[in-house]
Order: sequence, then structure tokens, then C-alpha cells
Amino acid sequence: MKQVLIRQGQVLVEDIPVPQAEPGRILVRVDHSCISAGTELSGVRSSGVPLWKKALQQPDKVKKVFQMVASQGISKTRSLVEGKLSVGNPTGYSAAGIVIEVGAGVDDLKVGDRVACAGAQCSFHAEYIAVPRNLAVKIPDGVALDKASTVTLGSIAMQGVRRAKPTLGEVFVVIGLGILGQLTVQMLKANGCRAIGVDLDPNRIDLSLKLGLDFGISSNDESVAEQVDRLTDGFGADGVIITAATPSDKVVATAFNVCRKKGRVVLVGDVGLHLNRADFYEKELDFFISSSYGPGRYDNNYEEKGLDYPIGYVRWTENRNMGEYLRLVAENKIRLESLIQAVYPIDQASEAYNRLKNIQDKPLMVLLSYPQHTTDPVRRVSNPSAIPSGGAKIRVALVGAGGFARGMHLPNIQALPQLYHLRAIMSRTGHNAQAAASQFAAEYATTDFQEILNDRDIDLVVIATRHDLHTAMALQALQAGKHVLVEKPLALNRQELTLITDYFAQAGGLASSMTTGFNRRFSPCARGVHEVVAKRGNPMVINYSMNAGYLALDHWVHTAEGGGRNVGEACHIYDLFTYLTGSKLKTVTAHSITPATGYYSPRDNFVATITFEDGSVATLTYTAMGSVAYPKENMVIHCDGKTIVMDDYKKLSGYGVELRALNSRVSEKGQKEEIAAVAQVIKNGGEWPIPLWQQVQAMEIAFAVEAELGGNC
Repeated sequence: MKQVLIRQGQVLVEDIPVPQAEPGRILVRVDHSCISAGTELSGVRSSGVPLWKKALQQPDKVKKVFQMVASQGISKTRSLVEGKLSVGNPTGYSAAGIVIEVGAGVDDLKVGDRVACAGAQCSFHAEYIAVPRNLAVKIPDGVALDKASTVTLGSIAMQGVRRAKPTLGEVFVVIGLGILGQLTVQMLKANGCRAIGVDLDPNRIDLSLKLGLDFGISSNDESVAEQVDRLTDGFGADGVIITAATPSDKVVATAFNVCRKKGRVVLVGDVGLHLNRADFYEKELDFFISSSYGPGRYDNNYEEKGLDYPIGYVRWTENRNMGEYLRLVAENKIRLESLIQAVYPIDQASEAYNRLKNIQDKPLMVLLSYPQHTTDPVRRVSNPSAIPSGGAKIRVALVGAGGFARGMHLPNIQALPQLYHLRAIMSRTGHNAQAAASQFAAEYATTDFQEILNDRDIDLVVIATRHDLHTAMALQALQAGKHVLVEKPLALNRQELTLITDYFAQAGGLASSMTTGFNRRFSPCARGVHEVVAKRGNPMVINYSMNAGYLALDHWVHTAEGGGRNVGEACHIYDLFTYLTGSKLKTVTAHSITPATGYYSPRDNFVATITFEDGSVATLTYTAMGSVAYPKENMVIHCDGKTIVMDDYKKLSGYGVELRALNSRVSEKGQKEEIAAVAQVIKNGGEWPIPLWQQVQAMEIAFAVEAELGGNC
């Protein structure tokens, strides 16, 4: 499909795989989409800013890059940064079209429904879009798809009016008669208010007067406040809605000055906000911010997970605002004919954006139109710059092209050209899959996991999706005859783990190999430790500290998608304990903190103690409360009169024992060695890089710890 992307200051139209209708979402064939002149042109400009200027503007991100260089090295950091730059940003947030697929859990929309869609995270300028249920609304009969594609801008204007709480007969000033201002004026009139418009452009004032504006004032006029006083019998306006976009602080000052005593000002646009206390203090004015489309915006539970707000508590959500806006359009209380001033086909998107940059001939509203295909959506797009496969290389597909995969797995695969050929990259978002395929020279990009399973030219599937998909995808790939490297955790609960063990019990020696991404055991430090402790004559005492860093409690890792940090990350260490002892599990106990506030969670601040059948005892102190200045991971082992200290996978120190010299500037956690070990097994056979029982045991320890912490696995 064709999709508009913004990259390095340029507007591009590229071929992108069509997304899937995932659970809770619908797939829409777009008829028209609406360009937001302010927001999107700002995005185009910012994407063209050189990196050094961005660094000066965003020092916090520069700090993160330096931290990444310190922990992962220059080459992996460069790969990740280049990857983000090469992706390009999808743009657009308002569209309308026809539902062609309905995901599980959506029962009030059906194939063939006409819908309007919102959301900068999904309603792109693209031939097909996958939209969460709460960001789509049915279009009333009689409203054309081109008009319905303005739904997001209409909802933004409506939320601004709702924040102002207009009542019959009140007088409102609208500052800025761009598209949001034009819609705001019509909504105020529908509320029985008088509307005064202020703008620099006399043409916009004239247009608004034709659409119902009562009075128009040029913002060049120094006597704006005086004119408003004359029009309001000397009292001033009951309220002001700012829909302008300018860095100037004058707009807010003007808004305060034209208000009556105890009036209110609502900010919808983007203006300078250096406030002068005298402008609003004596009048005791109320100043409100209007947040986008309405309640629900920026709430992941509402937008992405489909959890609606009860109407008895939140009358007007963003979805209900969208529906009400379209009802006003259907009743001709909002007129759009004169506001939609240009329509371009998707192939001419660059010309559309250039038109919006033209100060002399800048249309109020520009739409993009799309061809109406009758063929099935294409979810696989070839990469013309792919590197051909040569020799007896392992052909690999990466599933889940997020930050970790692009910063770690893909560079490591690329660094082992004698072993691997990158066949395919799959991601739920097509532009991400396509950009990764282009950056790392994969043969094709896809949004369909079935494409990977059906491809006979794929030997190994690397699964790096969110945690809740790992078990099912690993089993599907194994059943399709692929070797599997699945990122940790292997499973989120015992039921999923049983599915894995049952599969291998039934498949026996016919099964392909499976490796869970417990990379710590492959690190030079862990291998160096193993060389020593494998020759021990007595059990070990292992003390491991993981200063994991704080993650907000609404982060996806803490949700059902991630399974929590114990299951999702600490399993790394349970595998390392299993690797070093080589022994079966005996007992597990764990104790967590009792937080004094709701900021910290007991489930990522705990101490777990594990005993093994060989007599060894291992403890993990896992915390999100430590200082970021302190190293993330440290281990101390005592055994046979020897002490070994591992410092953040950078250095090994031995007391009473000779060790291999290991001293690295960056943390070397074994990811590259892991993927090389997987290749050797695929090519030569033999024992898996991690025996199945050890992969299973690491997860069993995690589940036992989770139970001790009060979780349910």
C-alpha cells in the first residue's frame, strides 16, 4: 500500500505492508484523509533539523545516547540511532473509509461499515489503517467520506468549546480563524452564542462571516479590546477560545484583555505562554487548557485497550465527541464545503504539503484521496536493495522489529555474514518493518506472521515481540519446521510453559531446536566463571544484585503483555544460576518490600533465594529503587576458598583463584555469542545452546518467585 512518511525534512510516499486487524482493532480501507496544516508541517520541519541542532534542543536525549554508548558500545548505539532516523515518521491523524476486516473483541462494527478514524498513532495518511475501536466512529447517512475525514479536527474544536462551557446568549471571541477557528465559530453558533473572530487574514474573516460569524476584527488593529468592548456594551467577552498558532505571547495577553471580569480563556492552539499577572489577576479570570480530542486522549487503557468511560461519569469522551461532530455535519450545522479547499491523490502528497507551505496561496484544509482497490491487502513488500543469499547460510526471519531487536539482534546478525542471511522482517507496523528491512538489507518486509511460517526459505525465526506473544509464536514456528530463538521470557505462566514441554515430549527427536534468549550465560564473564566453578568440589553461595532501574507502573512490562519484571527480566538470572550450578531446583523463597507510597511496586523490589540439589544457594536482589549511577548487575560467588566478583559484565576479579583476563569498557552480555551458538547447532547439530530442561527451569523459578510475591502464574 501507499503511505506518507516524513524523513529528514522530506514528504515521501512509499510502499508499505498492510497492517493486520489485531484484537480490538478494525482494518479500514481509507477513502480520504485530512492533513493538519499546523501539526504536520511542524513535524516536517523538525524532521529536517540536523542532529547537532536536535542535540542542543534535547540534552536529555543526548544523555541517554551517551549512557547507551557506555553500556552497549558505539557500533550498536549508532545502529539504533540510524535505525530510528531511517524509519521515517508516519504522519496523519484523521481519516475516513470502509471497514474491511474486524479484529476479535469488536462486536459493534462490521465489514462494510463507513467509519471516521482519529489518532496520530494509527490514522495515518495510508491506503489502509488499523484503528483501535475507541478511535473509530460510524459515519451518519448523508455525510460523505471526504467530509467525515475531518473528524479529528472537528473533535479538537469541539473539546475546546466544551472546556469553555458556553451558554445561550454569551459572547465569545475566537482568536485565529484557521480551520480550528472556523469550526469553533460554527459550534459556538450552534450553542446559541454570539461569536467575534480575530485574525490577521481578511479573507479568513470574510469566509467566517459567511459561515455565521457575527463580527470580524483584524488582529493588526491595536484596538481589538476596545472594539470588543463596543460590541459587548462595555462589559467584555464572556470567554475567549484561542485557536491561533504563533510563538508570540501577545495572543494570550489579548485574550485576557478582551474578557469581562470572571470570564474564561481556553487555549486550543499553540502560542507563547509567558503570562503577565496583571492581565488576568484583577479580573479573576479562569484559564483552561483543552487537551486534543477530549477525555480518553493519551490514555492507553482507553485508546489502545478499548476500556470506555461510563457515560454517567464522563459524558463526552473523544469517541463521543467524534460522533457528535459528525452529527452536526449531517444536520448542516457545520458546513465544510468552503473549508475543504484542495484535494490531492495520495501519489501527490508532496505537492499537497508544498501547497500548505505557500503563504500566499495556503488553503485552509487539504485532503488526500485514495484509490479504491478490490484486491486483497498486500502484507509482503520486497526490498529492491536486498543482499542476495549466498552459500550455505542460515536464512533468518526477525519477528518484532522494536528497539531491542534493531539495536541488538539485527546488528549481530549483520556482523555474522558467514553464518546468516537476513531473509525477512516482520512487524505489526508496516513502516517499521519496511524501514528495518531497508536498513539491514532483508529480502522483504511483512506484517503477517503467516508469511514467515509459510516461507520455505526461512530456517530460523527470531522472536522479539512483546512477552505475551512469545509462547504461541514459538510453537507455531516450531510446528512449521523452523528453528527458533525466542526472546525471554519463554512463557508468562505455567500453562504456557506446559504447552512448550508437551510439544517437545510429543515431537521427540524430530523437533527443531529452540533457544530462549537467556544471553547472560553466553557472556565472556559467565563463561569465565563457569570454567572455574565447573571444577569445584563443594556447593556455591551466589549473591547477585540487579539494579534494574525504575519503570512507571503503567509501563507495558508491568501489564499482562509483559508479565512483570520478575517473570520478564529476572528470569535471565535464574537461568544464569542454573547454568553455573548445572543442578536441578530444590526450593524457592522470596520476600519483597512493603512500599510506603504507591510509587514503588513490591513486584520489582524483592530478594529471592533459590537452593539447588547440589547444595548451592543463590540469592537475587532485584530492585527498581537504586541509583542510576550505580552499576546495573553485579555478582559475587564464594566456593572452595575462592571468591569471584563479576562487575556489570565488564570485569571479572578473582580472590584466591586465577581467572582469564577480562576487562571491557562496555557491558558484554553475550547476545552476539548467543546467536553464533544458535547457528552452530543449526549447521552442525548436537546439543542445543541451552538444554531444554534448563530453559524450563529458569521459568519455573520465575513462577515460584512470582507466587511468593503474591502473583498468579
